[in-house]
Amino acid sequence: MGNDPPDFWDHLDQLVADAKLVIDRPAGSRHPRYPEFVYPLDYGYLEGTVSPDGGGIDVWVGSLTEKSVTAALACVDLRKRDAEVKILLGCTQEEARRILGFHNTGVQAAILIFRPLR
Repeated sequence: MGNDPPDFWDHLDQLVADAKLVIDRPAGSRHPRYPEFVYPLDYGYLEGTVSPDGGGIDVWVGSLTEKSVTAALACVDLRKRDAEVKILLGCTQEEARRILGFHNTGVQAAILIFRPLR
């Protein structure tokens, strides 16, 4: 179907494939400015991409062997006064829910969007 719109998930796959993944906050580490936040999974960014905060697009990495895009998180942070999308790679549903809980605290709110099965 030549008139189909571009697929959101395919575009995320392409972003991930074309960028180097940098893990700068391993599971168990604390946020540098807010030490009460402990990262439940590896967290980093895609080098060479840009997000609203000026850094690379944020990525959470789960335990699945295949590190494909499994979900996305749409986040709002009232402290930073921004909104952004974070990519989840190789995350189980339980891991995705833990990440959602991490972002739904205090001045942050998020929704989780699972990738549809094909």
